[in-house]
Amino acid sequence: MDLDLDGTVVLVTGGVRGVGAGISRVFLEAGATVVACARRPGDEPVTAAGRTAHYLPCDVRDEEAVRGLVDEIVAKFGRLDTVVNNAGGTPFRLAADATPGYHAKITDLNMLAPLLVSQEANRVMQQQEQGGSIVMVSSVSGRRPSPGSAAYGAAKAGLDSLVSSLAVEWAPKVRINSIVVGMVETEQSHLHYGDDEGIAAVGATIPIGRLARPEEIGQCALFLASPLASYVTGAALVAHGGGERPAFLGAANVDQGASA
Repeated sequence: MDLDLDGTVVLVTGGVRGVGAGISRVFLEAGATVVACARRPGDEPVTAAGRTAHYLPCDVRDEEAVRGLVDEIVAKFGRLDTVVNNAGGTPFRLAADATPGYHAKITDLNMLAPLLVSQEANRVMQQQEQGGSIVMVSSVSGRRPSPGSAAYGAAKAGLDSLVSSLAVEWAPKVRINSIVVGMVETEQSHLHYGDDEGIAAVGATIPIGRLARPEEIGQCALFLASPLASYVTGAALVAHGGGERPAFLGAANVDQGASA
């Protein structure tokens, strides 16, 4: 299994905390040079295997900032092999209570910003003999109802559509795929699920019995970026622990243990 990315250069957006930090750590462990960008640095440097990710500030919604980021990476390291578009997110807000401006900001961050970063990365990767790989961090919110985060879910659905189109436009030099992520336990999980008991209760609703760890999402990204996925492009890798148990199973009063 060739998961040694020694000598490659990887950009992880939002790569200094939460899921992004987990992704950065996995690529560091695989030997890659990792550049983690965010608007603000994390509380601590992202380290793994005795190595540290390089931090560069960037607002991924800003066209000039993103172009400058990519140019700085190429000037410093000579190449850009992989981009993991992880930056994104949303607070809880019912659609009827949100302004058009709010919806625009959520869409900008979760769909248009990854597109912008990908365009700038593609500009470089198309000129490299070895091309490159782009991984979008999508969400199950784009594939099921997303009450309280409707614009976010719509943006993630749009992101998955972008992947299928860009994979055709940018082949064969650039492969582009997405990870459809379910619930992940991070340092901010309590904001969404409550205390440890609440987090455990939410995890129990998932067939695999728990929330994902950030590094597990990182391992999915590592696979998609690696030579093991050399023929994979335009694809969506679902990482949701089996998804959600259908509500009707809890409501039905039939003996589900009975055999036919």
